Amino acid sequence: MKHFFSIIGGMGTIATESYVRLINHRVKIAKDQDYLNYILVNDAQVPDRTAYIMDHSQPNFFNDLKDDVLGQAKLGPDFIVMPCNTAHYFYDDLAALTDIPFLNMMRIAVHQFVDKFPGEQKIGLIATEGSIYDHLYEDEIHRAGKEVEFGGAEIQPMVTELIYRDIKEKGTVDGDLYHEILRKMHEDYGCEVILLGCTELSLAQEQAPDHPYHVLDPQSILADVSIELALQIRNGADPKQVCAKYLYK
Repeated sequence: MKHFFSIIGGMGTIATESYVRLINHRVKIAKDQDYLNYILVNDAQVPDRTAYIMDHSQPNFFNDLKDDVLGQAKLGPDFIVMPCNTAHYFYDDLAALTDIPFLNMMRIAVHQFVDKFPGEQKIGLIATEGSIYDHLYEDEIHRAGKEVEFGGAEIQPMVTELIYRDIKEKGTVDGDLYHEILRKMHEDYGCEVILLGCTELSLAQEQAPDHPYHVLDPQSILADVSIELALQIRNGADPKQVCAKYLYK
């Protein structure tokens, strides 16, 4: 297969399915051959990311992802994506395993916030406990010269319930709970823009989009960037050159 990219997924599987559905539905097609070429690694056995980040006695998920990245690197994809925010805990280590461009969805999302909302100094963040605990998005937001708002003590249990007990455990999205989280972040904590720092939250946005709030969805952004790059490369562009603007070293 020529001109393909690799997707390191399975964290979780339903969220990865959402990313794939986005790229399949958003690319403009007139025939089968217009779809993108990609290889999906749905590694559902990767240990829980949040569990390890918060307690290093829990199974480390790095080696599983290392094997996935090295396995895909042997096939020579044009670029690699990993549609899981919390797994970016090991992004630098994983990207160093290969010279194939490895997109960082967190950095891409934060830079889009800066570009799309230049007048906003603060962004609300809802994410897994692991991402919050290790400052994954917080560091990227501060690096961009912006401030982050996490909301009060009541927000994280609501987010955790939506991510784990609804989507991961039951495979369903509680749209009312999702909308209530957004409402509280907007009305109670003054967040004009809210960043969805977990791909399960991206799935919630896909399935329950009818709300009045501005959200920044890294998975949706990554899908658009994936399409853009894949089509440019298909049309003859050099993969490393066109990916360079999204690497934000």
